Parts: sequence; C-alpha cells; structure tokens
Amino acid sequence: MAFVDEIIIDVAAGSGGNGVRRFRHEKNREFGGPSGGDGGKGGNVYAVAVRDIHLLSKYRTKKEFRADNGKDGGKNSLHGADGKDLDILLPTGSIITNTQSGEKFSFKKEGDRVLILTGGKGGRGNESFKSSTNRAPKEFTLGRPGDEEEFFIEVELIADIGFIGLPNAGKTSLLNTLTRAKGKVGAYPFTTLEPNLGEFYGYIISDIPGLIEGAAKGKGLGHKFLRHVRRTKILVHLISLENEDMVKAYRTIRKELESFDSKLLEKKEIILLSKTDLIADKKEVEKIVKKMKKITPAVYTISLYDDEAIKKVQDLLVKGLEE
Repeated sequence: MAFVDEIIIDVAAGSGGNGVRRFRHEKNREFGGPSGGDGGKGGNVYAVAVRDIHLLSKYRTKKEFRADNGKDGGKNSLHGADGKDLDILLPTGSIITNTQSGEKFSFKKEGDRVLILTGGKGGRGNESFKSSTNRAPKEFTLGRPGDEEEFFIEVELIADIGFIGLPNAGKTSLLNTLTRAKGKVGAYPFTTLEPNLGEFYGYIISDIPGLIEGAAKGKGLGHKFLRHVRRTKILVHLISLENEDMVKAYRTIRKELESFDSKLLEKKEIILLSKTDLIADKKEVEKIVKKMKKITPAVYTISLYDDEAIKKVQDLLVKGLEE
C-alpha cells in the first residue's frame, strides 16, 4: 500500500432535525393543545489519532465525511434523536488545518481526540412555543445546518530514528538490513519516492527520501519529506564513499536541515560512511574517517557485507536511543 502523507478532505457535521407542528387528539379532549417535539441535534465531528501510519491512503477514494443528521421531532411531545457523532481516524503525527480559517490541530499521541466541527441545533416544535398568552401555537422552526469545512491533513512521521542523506547513499538498503522492511532499492537516484518504515527492537526507523541541495526551497523530492525529520530522536546521516567530496556531501544535507528548521541541527546525529566495500584500500578509508572526524566525532563506517560493522551500528543505535 502506497504511503500517503498529505490529503484534502471535505467534512460536514450533521444538520439539526426539524421541529414539528402537532396537536393532541385525545378521546373526550377536544383541545389537547400543542404536542410537536423538537428536532434532534446534528452529530459532531471529531478527529482521533490512532497508530496506523497508512490511514490516509485509505482516504484517497473517500474524501467526503458526513456526521449523521438529527431526526425530526414527532407528535405527542416526542423529541427527535440526536445525530450520531463521527470520528475521523488519523495517524499519530497528523496535523489537520482548516483551509478557510487556518486553525490547526496537532495529534502527537494515540487517543488524542479533538472536536473539529459542531453539529447543527435542532429546530423547535410548536409545543415549546406554548405560553399563558399563546395556548395553541402553530410556530415551529427548522433545524440548523451543521458546520462544513475543508481540511488539509499532513503527517509528520513519529519515528525514533531517521535515515537521511543524498540520493543513493544506501539508506533503504540499510533499513532493509536492520529491519524487515522491503523498501525498493536501485542503482540510480530517487529510487525512494516515499518514506519507508521498519521496526528495530521495538523502535521505528524511517528512511527519508533523498535530499538534494536546495531541497528546503522546493527542489527535488526531499523538500516534500523534510517535515518527517522533525520528530525523530536520532538522525543517522549516510554518506556514500562514491562521493568525491565527503565533507561537501555532509554539509549539503546539514545546510538543508538548517534552512528548513534550525532546531534539527540540535538532534543527536550519527554519521555512517556507507559502501566502504567499494574501496579496497583500508588505509584510504581510515584517511576519510579521520578527515570527517575533524568535523564531527560520531563517524563510523558501514558495509552491508560486513556483519561486524552492521552489529556495531545496531549497538550504536540501541545505545543512542536508551541514553
């Protein structure tokens, strides 16, 4: 199922039921008086956070949501039933924005429930207009329509670990190795068109699609997914040894993170120099590591063909998450 991280939906709360005009007709009681009941209230609409990151993909073919209308009043003073409230389920990490008013709601944990639209008030039946001076009122009112708005929903993935880096850095391959994810990989840029997720000892790893220079300003694919980095605990920056200039590759991504949100630079970071199997000379690899450590100390090497290196990365991630 394709991952969908943003969508626009139309939502309407229920309309109130109509009040009615009725009079009592009882044996041996010619003037029973008014008996028209009030209409029921329209159903409210709530947004509820649940742990299902693929929920929005289910809404691609269903973009209209309607709460139940209130029922009309009845004879013999019967009030109409209230309309049933509607819960719209959203993935945790969702941000829902009213496109008209700009009002935003954020859902950070499972079970968060917010009222987003209010149902219409039910109309009054003629019995409610009865008074000492109006013994047989014929007045009644119609129910009011419920609120109706358009909402833009976007998801910021709540992952424990985020893999970042330039295209073809090996992010998806490492994710597949560390977890049971089956992300598509290929020897060309932009293989990953959407975030891949995997479970790692109970933690969630997200492979953020390839960033490029200028991503924060809308270039390439990465700008669409930069927001997913905001809620990760640890950033794992993969830099392929295929790059001619490792320092430049590192600084390119760091610059994009800063341009998008400077707070991202404060997150815990681990640098993995990937595809070390491409360089046979170990001294050359050591030289590159030494150069990178002058910029940031948390630099390690990784090859998918080196079980010892993979084990070391696993230990680093677990330790970083537990600190």
